[in-house]
Amino acid sequence: MGFIEAMLPPEWAARVIQADPVEFWAGTLFVVAVTVAALYGVVRFLRRARIIEDTPTSRIRSAAQGYVELVGHGELMDGAPVIAPLTGTVCTWYHYKIEEKVESHDSRGVRTTRWRTIASGASDSLFLLRDETGACVIDPDGAEVTPAASEVWYGDTPSWSGGLSRRRSGLFSTGQYRYTEKRMHPGDPLYAIGLFRTEGGASDLPNVRDEVRHLLSQWKRDQEALRQRFDRNGDGRIDLHEWEDARQAALAEVMEAHSERLRSPAIHLLTKPQDGRPYILSVLPQESLARRYRRLAGGSFAAFLIAGAAATWLLTLRLTH
Repeated sequence: MGFIEAMLPPEWAARVIQADPVEFWAGTLFVVAVTVAALYGVVRFLRRARIIEDTPTSRIRSAAQGYVELVGHGELMDGAPVIAPLTGTVCTWYHYKIEEKVESHDSRGVRTTRWRTIASGASDSLFLLRDETGACVIDPDGAEVTPAASEVWYGDTPSWSGGLSRRRSGLFSTGQYRYTEKRMHPGDPLYAIGLFRTEGGASDLPNVRDEVRHLLSQWKRDQEALRQRFDRNGDGRIDLHEWEDARQAALAEVMEAHSERLRSPAIHLLTKPQDGRPYILSVLPQESLARRYRRLAGGSFAAFLIAGAAATWLLTLRLTH
């Protein structure tokens, strides 16, 4: 640990040695927690980069059911548009946060300032990803989103109704309240990776034999209705020939239902996987997004080395004196 001691003022070591046990262990546990969190970040970000790089891009029309990667642009669905709550901007997705400046004094009388979140929220409205082969409905719930716009500005009220005007933003802006809004817009490029499934159309047709068996079992629960419908000779029971008539009727009903489903258009949907794999929506292209995650992994690794060395120095210094 000599290199750490050489980088730090000598009085720091004395403070560590003489520190109150409760303060020392609380601070050391915090540094250890940072070390563990940084190591988790390395694994998490590298995993995302590898998944993005290794998953081939699919076309919506020919995408297999399951975990897929899609590339296109964002579009609004029919109906009421999605409106960002702070700026009033039409968008496909938003996240907003309103914070209040809180000033207090610590135990030594030093004034400190922090921002306390008083309101926040994210859009859960469905929107579309469209490529040259078709459109896929995107459910943003649970997604990690890299937005097109991320704006921060300040004001004097706990709610913002000024739209895009009357904002004070920038390094030297002041105000009792801070507003943050992130957005993706119609027409923005969109990269998405998640659980893809198709509902309706031919892809949603169940097995005919299973459907016939299920329908017959439902009919058998009402024996009186079954006899009224298929007991041709009136002997009060369903013989083999009459049961075959019932099976043919069930088959005809199932096939008619299949025809109705075939006439309905297929709907493609992308959602968060349930097996823990990442669900990512981004305006960045695949290569840029992978590089971004690798940079985050590199930063996390640097934090892991620094925090780990600091924790080792603290424990070594305290336990050897």
